[in-house]
Amino acid sequence: MLASVSRVTTELVDLEREIGAPGAGLDRLCLVPTPFVPEVRLHLAEDPIVWWARMEARAGHSLPPPYWASVWAGGQALARHLLDHPELAAGRRVLDLAAGSGVVAIAAALTGAAAVVANDVDPYAVAAVTVNARVNRVAVQATGRDLLDTAPAPVDLLVAGDVLYDRAMAARVLPFLHRAAAAGAEVLVGDPGRGHRPPDGLVVAADYLVPITEPTAGPPVRRVQVLRPG
Repeated sequence: MLASVSRVTTELVDLEREIGAPGAGLDRLCLVPTPFVPEVRLHLAEDPIVWWARMEARAGHSLPPPYWASVWAGGQALARHLLDHPELAAGRRVLDLAAGSGVVAIAAALTGAAAVVANDVDPYAVAAVTVNARVNRVAVQATGRDLLDTAPAPVDLLVAGDVLYDRAMAARVLPFLHRAAAAGAEVLVGDPGRGHRPPDGLVVAADYLVPITEPTAGPPVRRVQVLRPG
């Protein structure tokens, strides 16, 4: 199944140019297997900070941090969980919230989801999902609306990898997740323990030890829990 065609944007043109450019180095995007989910290949930055600096210099203005250019531990664990339990997404409507690189959305599509929407407010992440879905030959619709203050769309499965990364984001995301669950969606969150998980309201569905690839001074492996409302 081929990736769905997204609207051509400046960001998509930029990423396609970057992917097609010759040469190698710390400021390049590379197509690589995801460490914990080798079934999924992603265009990731060799060094996201160096890549970001070059892109800002070329643009002549600030750009959002390229979180999509790394594959984060919460997303890796959630993608692994979907691939190991394909019944979770197969034949279902799936929304991947704060999709980043699209690893979770792509995993859902690989298991046979009926429809997959990947949402991220960063337009470069929307472009990254588009090119990553294309290279994995799956259909994913990438969108850039901020959904958190809206009523959840009718979906069967809502997945969110590493969304509880600070207090302000957790305060916005958690009510949205609980509204989606109350509306009938199954909700799964990949949480690497950044300290913003509430003391109740979420229960552990699975535990994984995930290799760390994002820029960090922490340990090379992190314990990640897949959580669900309960």
